[in-house]
Amino acid sequence: MKKIFLSLLVCIVALTASAQVARPKLVVGLVIDQMRWDYMYYYYDKFGEGGMKRLMAEGFSCDNQMLNYVPTITGVGHSSIYTGAVPAANGIPGNDFYLDGKRIYCTDDPTVKGVGTDSKAGNMSPKNLIGTTIGDMLRCATDFRSKVIGIALKDRASILPAGHSANAAYWYDKSVAGFITSSYYMEKLPDWVKKFNREAGMKKGYDPKSGADGVTLTFNMAEAALKNEQLGKGETPDMLCISISSTDAISHKTGTWLSPGKENEEVFLTLDRDMKKFLEALDAQVGKGNYLLFLTADHGGSHNPNTLKEHKLPGGGCDMGAKMRDLNEKLKAEFGLDIKYAKDVIGEGLYLDHELLAQNKLCLEKVKAAAIRILKTDPDLQWVIDYEKAAYASVPQWVRERVINGYYHGRSGDIILMPRINYFEWPVGKDFLGSSHGTWTPADTHIPLIFMGWNIKPGYTNRQTHMDDTAPTVCSLLHIQMPDACTGNPIVEVTDK
Repeated sequence: MKKIFLSLLVCIVALTASAQVARPKLVVGLVIDQMRWDYMYYYYDKFGEGGMKRLMAEGFSCDNQMLNYVPTITGVGHSSIYTGAVPAANGIPGNDFYLDGKRIYCTDDPTVKGVGTDSKAGNMSPKNLIGTTIGDMLRCATDFRSKVIGIALKDRASILPAGHSANAAYWYDKSVAGFITSSYYMEKLPDWVKKFNREAGMKKGYDPKSGADGVTLTFNMAEAALKNEQLGKGETPDMLCISISSTDAISHKTGTWLSPGKENEEVFLTLDRDMKKFLEALDAQVGKGNYLLFLTADHGGSHNPNTLKEHKLPGGGCDMGAKMRDLNEKLKAEFGLDIKYAKDVIGEGLYLDHELLAQNKLCLEKVKAAAIRILKTDPDLQWVIDYEKAAYASVPQWVRERVINGYYHGRSGDIILMPRINYFEWPVGKDFLGSSHGTWTPADTHIPLIFMGWNIKPGYTNRQTHMDDTAPTVCSLLHIQMPDACTGNPIVEVTDK
């Protein structure tokens, strides 16, 4: 009888073990800020072995991955990647936007305090993000046993990917020369973070985003989190959300590879070397084949207009602030009231002052129509669209769809001003060497997306995939529900193996 009981017990244990859902030990999301898709191939011959080349050889690449909304900027991109939702659904239509009549930063939260700092850099949380992230859904699926941690130099690039229920998000504060967090996550920094900050040896006041050393610092912090938080060592999968911010800051200042300097090349070759080291750390700590990693970008980047002109290619700059001031003068002349009709312009979004117009008994729709008519005469602007009526705009369908996907009522502006091809959203002087992003063009919207590791077979697809497809693809691989506001679909070439 005893033998029969033991045999039954062994069978039950075996059946229970075999019934467990197969999942990787660790999920790693790696976002490279302002990485154009073609960087993978432009720098390919200069990459070493074990970094980008390993990722491309062992991974599955979605070679036609596109952002399907505008504006194409950092806070929006990181939110869309991890929520699987366009801004119209996830509520983050810009790095800055209006909420309840006030201009705010996307991760502003005055109800929390900094941890590891006394500066305002710590007053941050994901409270303005609507809907859940991959990490939130993973935590729910494992009864909150999985750990989810975000790491980046930029606050928004750490906070928004990690989501609402994350165990931690860490970002860099140059005033204390170290990584910090907020009371949204914890009351004090872990000892290992304090130790890391001390040993990193960064100087107060220096911004590591401005140099390639910021790439190394970020990967080192991610590796420290991997080891000290014992990620991938538990009974349920953990998730590490990493964003590399220096690639964006350096490109903004010195441009893409077309610019005369070598700064862009330096930062992307540093990325390649540091990625090799980090992948080796994952192999050692978690085990090759035991982790699922995806690499993508929050947006691409346009070439420098001055450099383009040197090669007889179109390009230029738009001073959106000047255009708003000129518009206000023309609206004053048309409506006869000396007031500020348009109160702000953020990127391509123009905000009319609804409250002031109502106080002066002016019809919002009439003012908006007049503003659009005036702005359409501007030679720097290719299209001027009423956000609320974008579905009827006489623009290409793909552009119209991106405008609709990027609009969140009550947070976005009233009118979107879309510059001509290769025109930046700020003035470009003759000595300007930098790059930018924000528009609908392939330079800003065509980005890499590579999956590697657990249950991923090497390959590629040229079928068009979209930014909001990333999260449901990861969730499908993990056999968990997609995020609550998800508008994308799993990429079947990745999931159906």
